[in-house]
Amino acid sequence: MSLFERWAALIEGLQRQNCFRRLSAPAGVDFSSNDYLGYARILKPDSQTMSRSGAASRLLRGHHSVWEQVETTLAEWHGTEAALVLTSGYVANEGLLSTVIEAGDWAASDEFNHASIIDGLRLCRAEKYIYRHNDLNHLEDGLTNASRNRRPGRQLFVVTESLFGMDGDVAPLVELTHLAAKYDAHVIVDEAHATGCFGSTGGGWIDQLQLRDCVLATIHTGGKALAVPGAYICGSTQLKELLVNRCRHLIFTTALPPIVGSWWLETIDRVQLDIAGRASLAENVRTFRTALAQQGITAGGGHYVVPIFVGAEDDAMSAASEIQAAGFDIRAIRPPTVPKGTSRLRVSIHADHDAQTLQRAADVVALTLKRKTP
Repeated sequence: MSLFERWAALIEGLQRQNCFRRLSAPAGVDFSSNDYLGYARILKPDSQTMSRSGAASRLLRGHHSVWEQVETTLAEWHGTEAALVLTSGYVANEGLLSTVIEAGDWAASDEFNHASIIDGLRLCRAEKYIYRHNDLNHLEDGLTNASRNRRPGRQLFVVTESLFGMDGDVAPLVELTHLAAKYDAHVIVDEAHATGCFGSTGGGWIDQLQLRDCVLATIHTGGKALAVPGAYICGSTQLKELLVNRCRHLIFTTALPPIVGSWWLETIDRVQLDIAGRASLAENVRTFRTALAQQGITAGGGHYVVPIFVGAEDDAMSAASEIQAAGFDIRAIRPPTVPKGTSRLRVSIHADHDAQTLQRAADVVALTLKRKTP
């Protein structure tokens, strides 16, 4: 079989399984993006003095004073010693995990963690333990076994998302950090879907729960609620020094352009003061979830990521197509993104949705799903 025949067979297999994906331009009211606070519509300030190219790695000529301002501001926002900006959330997760966790270490990961966490753990070559979603008893089983005859220098890690991006629920972070401390394990939390939307100034779940001193690091993305390119890691000064010197995902890639740094500074100021935006988001979540419940539709999670479980891939895709045709951009999520048999509609609620639109969207979703129920 030639290379191209192999590709053809793979693509044909995806088509037969109804798992083939195509790129499609946005259309209809946005209920699919992660623009939770509605910032993506805000035009970014222009600059005649800052370059639009990163030009080089940050260890060469790609570092700019604006990134020192951004990282200092981020660290102050989250109450950490240091922050480090990278080019994307995927890069930040993969780079952090593959740098701080070494072969011979042990790492526990929630079964529903993002692909970037999965890939980061593959790269580090540590012993992996996948625990059932948010199941602390299962996690403790792994920690107990890993702690037996623990050789000197072997480090234990627990990695989780805070708000899970496909299920809309949150990790039991208070209990999880206490459990990790019991076994001298380090906790790393991906705050991608929580940043901007929780806490008095939008810092995320860890800051809202005042658990900053209980975690080794948190990862935050700009490309969701903050609506800016890039991502960042919060932690100690020592962690930042380690990453600058050892993280291949920082060292061997071109830096973000300085002009993007100015967008970060503007957005950080906005989000910390946006109490009204977070309140609107919470109210819109209540409105939409209540409207679904009143029509007998059960949704998962409890926040602005609203999964509505359908089951079969074909049924989820068909329902999404009908809803999109009615003017609402709601997408189907199917394997391998989610486990087989759990295909779903993923609805993303935003702070700038209005009540009438939310009600209409809930009506269309309910009517579509009821038509497909035997």
